[in-house]
Amino acid sequence: MSRDGPANAIVLTLYSRTGCHLCKDMQYALEHFRDELDFQLVVEDVDCDPEWQKRFGEKVPVLMAENTELCHYFLDEATLRRYLQVR
Repeated sequence: MSRDGPANAIVLTLYSRTGCHLCKDMQYALEHFRDELDFQLVVEDVDCDPEWQKRFGEKVPVLMAENTELCHYFLDEATLRRYLQVR
C-alpha cells in the first residue's frame, strides 16, 4: 500500500493488481493530477483481500472515492475533476 499527499487532502483509492499495465497507466496518470487537484492516493492490491477479489475481479484498475466508483480501466479525467470540485 502506498500513501502519498497532504494530510487534509481527499483520499482516493486505486484498486490494482501486480503486473497490470492498465493499473500502472492509471496510477501514472493520477500522479500527473495529484498536485493540481489536491488529493491523496492510496494504492491497494486487490489480490491481497478476498473481498476485493470478489468485488472487483478482472475489473481493475478501479478508482474509488469512499464508496463511489469514479472510473475503471482508464482514468476518466472529467469525472475526477467533477468529483474533486464538489468536495
